[in-house]
Amino acid sequence: MLVLYIKEEISLSEEFFDGKKTCLDVKVKMIYDGKDGDIINQYVRFTRVCNEQTALYGRSRRAIKETIRICKDSDVLREYLENKEQEVLDMLMELYDQEEVMKSYVQSEKYEAVQEAAKETAKRMLKDGTFSIDKIAELVSLPIEVIQEIAALQSV
Repeated sequence: MLVLYIKEEISLSEEFFDGKKTCLDVKVKMIYDGKDGDIINQYVRFTRVCNEQTALYGRSRRAIKETIRICKDSDVLREYLENKEQEVLDMLMELYDQEEVMKSYVQSEKYEAVQEAAKETAKRMLKDGTFSIDKIAELVSLPIEVIQEIAALQSV
């Protein structure tokens, strides 16, 4: 007969560091999803529906509204969603907005890094003297005015 032992609590040092002594040990109470209608199960289902709707409609108000509608119709977090629908909508929209801001920031940082690398390459090419200003602008994909500014600063 197979007997499964379900831990009520786990120690992170035991799970991840083979029980070795660490400067900090966290013990986590385990919550198991044993019943179809319990809150954990409902939250997991809500998250799945949200991911499906986001895949269909992107990170949009429509995706959140559809998630809420589907979940209420399926009796998933119904009471909570009926009482806190606007809060859930606002919270998820804020989360989406923050993610978009972060993506934009990362793209901006990457763009600036590429521009700086192109300028450094242009400086080296100008110093080498092999290419004309027009050719350097073409090769490093920078406006000719930028290359002219770099050339003027190097001659000072």
